Amino acid sequence: MNKEGTQFDESFPHIFVVFGASGDLAKKKIYPTLWWLYRDNLLPKKTIFFGYARSSLTVREIREKCTPYMKVRPDEEQAYEDFWNINYYVSGAYDSRTDFEKLNQEMCTFENGLHANRLFYLALPPSAFQSVSVNIRNACMGQKGWNRIIVEKPFGKDAASSKALSDHLASLFKEEQLYRIDHYLGKEMVQNLMTIRFGNRIFNPTWNRENISSVLISFKEPFGTQGRGGYFDEFGIIRDVMQNHLLQILSLVAMEKPVTCHPDDIRDEKVKVLKSIKSLELDDCVLGQYVGNPDGKDDDAKMGYLDDPTVPAGSKTPTFALAVLQIKNERWDGVPFILRCGKALNERKAEVRIQYRDVPGDIFGGRSKRNEMVIRVQPGEALYVKMMTKSPGITFDMEETELDLTYNQRYKEINLPDAYERLILDVFCGSQMNFVRDDELSEAWRIFTPLLHHIENNDVQPIPYVHGSRGPKEADEKCDKSNFKYYGSYKWNNSKM
Repeated sequence: MNKEGTQFDESFPHIFVVFGASGDLAKKKIYPTLWWLYRDNLLPKKTIFFGYARSSLTVREIREKCTPYMKVRPDEEQAYEDFWNINYYVSGAYDSRTDFEKLNQEMCTFENGLHANRLFYLALPPSAFQSVSVNIRNACMGQKGWNRIIVEKPFGKDAASSKALSDHLASLFKEEQLYRIDHYLGKEMVQNLMTIRFGNRIFNPTWNRENISSVLISFKEPFGTQGRGGYFDEFGIIRDVMQNHLLQILSLVAMEKPVTCHPDDIRDEKVKVLKSIKSLELDDCVLGQYVGNPDGKDDDAKMGYLDDPTVPAGSKTPTFALAVLQIKNERWDGVPFILRCGKALNERKAEVRIQYRDVPGDIFGGRSKRNEMVIRVQPGEALYVKMMTKSPGITFDMEETELDLTYNQRYKEINLPDAYERLILDVFCGSQMNFVRDDELSEAWRIFTPLLHHIENNDVQPIPYVHGSRGPKEADEKCDKSNFKYYGSYKWNNSKM
């Protein structure tokens, strides 16, 4: 769509600065993403890149760290060399204005002409946000064009810390300069939710409490913390996945049609939905923590969460959580929205399941199963509608089948971009559509903060579940009580993935 936020300033210099250039996020996601955008000619021609970190490194050393993640094809070697030739690195402290002034001087040497733009990516731990953002404001803001700041989660740990961070950033930058990145908003099928809902007459009229029994939004990982539990333990699965990724998906599923596709019109509707959700209580949830599976196929599967040496002894941090949210508005009153996420489960999957009500006036003796629309985010992007049909043959039996849009079948020749590619390109273009606004963030923390404080202040014991299982059986029971029916009889054709 040719609208605001879909074009960038092609003819002007752009400087992209990665703070935390020596870290994991930079080498695994940011530098590979910048390379892919450069390779595909999706960036302004006059773009250069600066890395900044405390470590005394060279560009060559950063390149070596990134190599396993860059996915360079044999015919791209020259372009790859050209990419690294426009990368630069400055070493400095995060709390030193003098070092930031040195970075600014380096950048100024590339800003010829009357106009130049700057982008700053804060790939940093929260402890460094404040000093870095102050020094950017005081020493690194470009004077010839716009400045945009990309902030990586976590955006605080609760309502108070999030507000403190938001107030701090608001004191330094305008809201339109801030891009709070939640990479799930860049996923293909998450982005497709708007079109599915509002571009199809067949779906949107049934998208309400009269037709839908429940909505289940899931995020499942088949592996545990794998020796990196120290960071995870500080946040837990609710802060790591549910309060941000899953709640963002919920707001897109449940929001009303925006007035236009303008980013603020869309985000206005997302905020209205969040305002209609009451804060969570412990009774709305099931919390779990995985234990080792003695019959596991590898060492990770045999280790429980507490066996990870980086996890504090006796930790009660949940590695699994299921929460039932209620949206108190005319469209959704009485429809449970179930958020479920966990580590060390039976599969890798992220999806939305919109389950329809039972067919009234059943004439098939209870054999008919509920319809479901399933939007699979990963792996293997797909949209399919589960429906009942007569099974082929002479008998009059019924079976579950699907109307199916599996992307790797329908779009075999299409290379889907990584979520970070979309989002970083959005920042160049100035589109805020897929980024989190400050009032969205405030409402999200309002919903979850009382629950998080209750868990921590009352030493809540999570339910053990075995590595590689579906999670605690109490979670399935909670789904059943929340009007989501799991039959276990539907068979997905694996050849589609």
